[in-house]
Amino acid sequence: MLAIFKREFKSLFWNITGWLFIGITLALFGLYFFVYNLSYGYPYISYSLSAIAFLFMVTVPILTMRVLAEEKHAKTDQLLLTAPISVGKIVLGKFLALALVYTICIGVICVSPLVLMIFGDVPLAETYVGILGFWLYGLATIAIGTFVSSLTESQVISAVVSFGLIFVGYMMSSICSVISSSGNLLTKILGCYDLYTPLDDFFNGTLSVTGIVYYLSVIALALFLTEQMIQKRRWTISRNMISTSVFSTGMIAIVVALTVVVNLIASALPETYTQIDATSQKLYSITEDTEKYLDTLKDDVTLYVMVNKNSKDDNVDRTLQKYASASKHVKVKYVDPNVSPTFASKYTDSDVTSNSIIVVCGDRSKVIDYNSDIYEYSYDSSYNYSVTGYDCEGQVTAAIQYVTSESTTNVYELTGHDESTLSGDFSEVFQKRFMNVGSLSLLTVDAIPEDCQALFITAPQSDLSEDDLSKLSQYLGNGGKIYLSIDYSKWNDLTNFKKLLSDNSIETTESLLAETDRSYYYQSPFYLLPNVENTEVSSSVAGMTQVFVPYSVGLTYTGEDDSNVTSFMTTSDTTIAKAAANIAAVQSQADAANIASVQDGDTQGQYSLGMMVTNENGGELCVLGSAMMCTDSANQIVSGHNATLFNGIVNALVTTDDGNSDNAVVIAAKDYTVSNLTVSANAMLVYGILWGIFMPIALIIIGIIVWARRRKR
Repeated sequence: MLAIFKREFKSLFWNITGWLFIGITLALFGLYFFVYNLSYGYPYISYSLSAIAFLFMVTVPILTMRVLAEEKHAKTDQLLLTAPISVGKIVLGKFLALALVYTICIGVICVSPLVLMIFGDVPLAETYVGILGFWLYGLATIAIGTFVSSLTESQVISAVVSFGLIFVGYMMSSICSVISSSGNLLTKILGCYDLYTPLDDFFNGTLSVTGIVYYLSVIALALFLTEQMIQKRRWTISRNMISTSVFSTGMIAIVVALTVVVNLIASALPETYTQIDATSQKLYSITEDTEKYLDTLKDDVTLYVMVNKNSKDDNVDRTLQKYASASKHVKVKYVDPNVSPTFASKYTDSDVTSNSIIVVCGDRSKVIDYNSDIYEYSYDSSYNYSVTGYDCEGQVTAAIQYVTSESTTNVYELTGHDESTLSGDFSEVFQKRFMNVGSLSLLTVDAIPEDCQALFITAPQSDLSEDDLSKLSQYLGNGGKIYLSIDYSKWNDLTNFKKLLSDNSIETTESLLAETDRSYYYQSPFYLLPNVENTEVSSSVAGMTQVFVPYSVGLTYTGEDDSNVTSFMTTSDTTIAKAAANIAAVQSQADAANIASVQDGDTQGQYSLGMMVTNENGGELCVLGSAMMCTDSANQIVSGHNATLFNGIVNALVTTDDGNSDNAVVIAAKDYTVSNLTVSANAMLVYGILWGIFMPIALIIIGIIVWARRRKR
């Protein structure tokens, strides 16, 4: 077999075929690499590979048309057929030679992600999974071309038939859609020869075991059929060499059936084992928090996807199948609106868009709208949009919790003191719990409503009246729950707010904290990275550099019984509490050099940045020293951990009917793409010429020279 392999591999480079195949492949890849990756700055090589997948319809027939057809035409196949080597080894040797030529192209392509890393972050695992799928797809088409070459001695016929078969395999998904949009027996049979659809999984960042099995089985089947065709010819040349491996219709039927069975078994396995999420953001995986919640799920939940299964969103389907695999209580069902047009009306009066999800448990249901809930978008000045976030897991987990809960949670945000409103990732914590969030002005009520399970006060700018203070104190004394975040710039003027805290044994510093330990701050001593304690409130983000707290005052507990207090964020023990006058000097840039040094009026020590105090009646007061930490800009710096901490606070404050903490799971939306690359004009020009022009042309010229010199001999 080694001799066959060497002979075939050398022959591909003795003429122009091998050089031409590599040159054309790299030229077209270089073109799209220049456009998508260098010019547009996309970090995904799969964009370029997807654009050139059609190329195999042309290049593979050129590569494979002579591999066996030429042997027949020149009558040299008789030397092979009478050689003391099995037909299987002959076929495998020739195929491996062709595969190596193609693999050289893949080797060059594998270097391109490393080049892109010069210009920014590249999701390497996702990228190389896409390249793996592209390699397997190419090998499958080469195996098909090899089989076609064994059918005829005409290279032209071999090339034309190979083109036709590869074209049909490439277009099969569209062909099946034309035959039947809902699918039938014929489309299922034809779908067995859908070469391109499995490649989509790889390009989308999923290491698909079923896709690998499919491509390997196509390769094995094509090579087996090639062997059988040669066996038939070998038998006609030498009738004395009859054996059990001679061309047999029965044998072909058995192998085809075995191939089908292997693929059916692979597709029947749970997606947990067959679909491995290689995306850097783990787009198609469900988080550990969701998995833990599903382990506790006792009620049966059905996820109805309102779309014909042939038109499903593959991203959503992958995510939903993870739910079905993680819990026996979760079922996923597809409902075709054209077949069942009134199905959605049983659960909602509103129109339901295609691919929307209806989550149902008993009499409770929740609609997750595909257009507004699943994906997040950004728009440019020309109103062109791009997908920036994927929130399927967050929405589905929230909906399952809603439909399996029998109670409704009511919380209020205080108004009337120029408070800020929680927004973005932090308001989403309420939305994904399906909480009823109301606004509350203390001027219009005699007391805080009894249905208020928690009251949120965000960065007040003006002070409480004595009557307001009395209402809040009474609410806390009756077991109420209050959340308060502080805006340092106004805090010293808010006497009654400070009294609310001091009545609950919490004192605050006069002004900002400045950190002296570099491991406890980010860029500026005022940008704090506290140590997050492992408490009920903060266990999900416990540790260093987990949350970002800009511009915070310090909190100190003054009570005698510290069993009633939980401090969940602390600074280093060398943090400086700056005096207000010293902060004013820093802000005017008159004394910026002394930010992190102790000046007159400053005090030094360890402070809390987040504290929860529980009174004897079960009332809870949670205070954050920085209101700015609960903004999207601060949250993004630590990859959403600030919002995760806020969710822990809400869990601790909001209780269920049995008095226990809510402990709802809130999953943030996942970034849909990695940030684009920044490629300079010079680098774009250099690498574009190298990949798209110089390298391919050089290879083709070398091939022409080798071929011409050989012709002269």
